[in-house]
Amino acid sequence: MNQESEHNEAARSAVAAAAVKVDLGGIPETMLWTLHNRARESKRPDARLKDPEAVRIYDSIAYDYERSFGRPDSSHPMRSVVFDEALRSWLSAHPGGTVVELACGLETQFQRCDDGRVHWLCVDVPVALDVRERFLPATSRCRHVRKSALDLSWMDQVDATRGVFVTAQGLFMYFDEKDVRRLVVAMFERFPGVELMFDTIPPWFSKKTLEGFAKTEHYTTPPMPWGVSADAIEPLLRGWSGRIATVKTTPYGAFRGPLSVYLRLFSRIPVLRSVPPTIVHVRTRAAVP
Repeated sequence: MNQESEHNEAARSAVAAAAVKVDLGGIPETMLWTLHNRARESKRPDARLKDPEAVRIYDSIAYDYERSFGRPDSSHPMRSVVFDEALRSWLSAHPGGTVVELACGLETQFQRCDDGRVHWLCVDVPVALDVRERFLPATSRCRHVRKSALDLSWMDQVDATRGVFVTAQGLFMYFDEKDVRRLVVAMFERFPGVELMFDTIPPWFSKKTLEGFAKTEHYTTPPMPWGVSADAIEPLLRGWSGRIATVKTTPYGAFRGPLSVYLRLFSRIPVLRSVPPTIVHVRTRAAVP
């Protein structure tokens, strides 16, 4: 081993020794999956998502990401780009408003989108927030609520005087439909005029996860019982609540590689539009018409 190689090996060993070990399983472990994809995208010279905090956290955790999740893909960073664009537009129209981030995990949307005025509420189960707080401590404008999104008492922590925007990236598919409906309707009733943004998976992929979807030979995704096709989501939501003003559905964004070609094809052929996952942005009325 030459001197340069010895130096590089010593540097890698020092980083590994300093890295933080985390103990996660089930749904909370998926926060490392999304972190893997966002951080690796951000490290690219042509990154479409600049997320330096994700990179910092990614490099600080002692975890074999590729062993569990395989090579990174652009799904999660492109999803974050779509969410960020919608949120920044909302923030410009609602200075000092409140953003509620359900199942925040190690998502760094607050760090990417903070305008210096927004009030942010990170809601997640205790085991997830235990990990988050090792890297992203709560602040006066970014508070943490240690509850499941299905524990509706988190709503008591929301200041709705300047508007409310709720995000739920990679969450609802892990719930049963009846639980999604209860949560969504409760938000619409509690916060008239609220905007909600979430993503869905199609029924075929939901079925695949219920049968046991192995992302790699070392990692099987948690079951995702709620799958809904893109063309079914608006009538489903309108059947749940009369407060809905508009429902906008969009694909995840500009994927890299061959998948981008397939997704463009799917979007142009009606019978295939429900094949990919979908991002849903719901705007509600301040009062029932």
